[in-house]
Amino acid sequence: MSHTITRFIDTTYQLAECPTWDDRKNRLLWADIQGRTIQSMDWESRDITTWHFDNEVGSFGLTEDERLIVAVWDKVLLFDPESGDSEVLVEIQPDQPRTRLNDGKVGPDGAFWVGTMDTNSPRDPIAGLYRVDASGEAAEIRDELLCSNGLAWTPDGTYMFHSDTSPGWIEYYTFDPVAGTLGSKMLFAQQTNETGRPDGATVDADGNYWSAGVSAGVLNCFAPDGNLLQAIKMPVEKPTMPCFCGPDLDHLVVTSIKQPSDPTAIEPDTLSGGLFLVEGHGQTGRKTYRFKTSGR
Repeated sequence: MSHTITRFIDTTYQLAECPTWDDRKNRLLWADIQGRTIQSMDWESRDITTWHFDNEVGSFGLTEDERLIVAVWDKVLLFDPESGDSEVLVEIQPDQPRTRLNDGKVGPDGAFWVGTMDTNSPRDPIAGLYRVDASGEAAEIRDELLCSNGLAWTPDGTYMFHSDTSPGWIEYYTFDPVAGTLGSKMLFAQQTNETGRPDGATVDADGNYWSAGVSAGVLNCFAPDGNLLQAIKMPVEKPTMPCFCGPDLDHLVVTSIKQPSDPTAIEPDTLSGGLFLVEGHGQTGRKTYRFKTSGR
């Protein structure tokens, strides 16, 4: 399959992540983790709005009441983009200075699923995966992780994908989309530095799992049975997360990490840290889930 990859916007960021399509407002949002911001781009006008936070923004999700649920270092916030007001919903691992909140998404159950990561190198298994609901309860789902990542759900919501970037595994669980509980766990894929250790991910309408191979500069697409369908070479070394977006969910945008300057380079790096549009993939995405804020 032939693909065309172009820059989606001209701006680059320190660590662009968590691209998210908002169908109600016809906009694409993403975070700059190290820049401590969330960006919002109007799909028609291409105008960009920026919201600033007090610490690194690991991830965020949409809510049913038009706020955002935002993972800021060790706190999960409910943030109102209109007023700028925010409230702390829960703190996660506040007594562990080495970890911060990382990849997170709202699931079919209306809860915010978010993991942590060890910020030191080499990493130790001190991170976890949590399910956060509207009451502010953060239930620990998985412990002894190094860098929680890759959350996504199958189109019918009955399986959940989850990965740990450092050891390179991608697992999937049977999932109750109403209760938000996990069942049996299976190994979906095992990745290496050469094949692309798993970072952020999404699932298309056919159930294929798209994983940013952050260690190999590729976007990997796996069939529902775990077989690798294609590895798309990206124009940057470290892609971080794909997202199907646009009114018809047929555009595929991939975020990336800004690489350190190379003084020996003939030409300056103007691409890494950017957002890229991948065309020719022939797929569409799924509507973004929203966090249930009922009762707050």
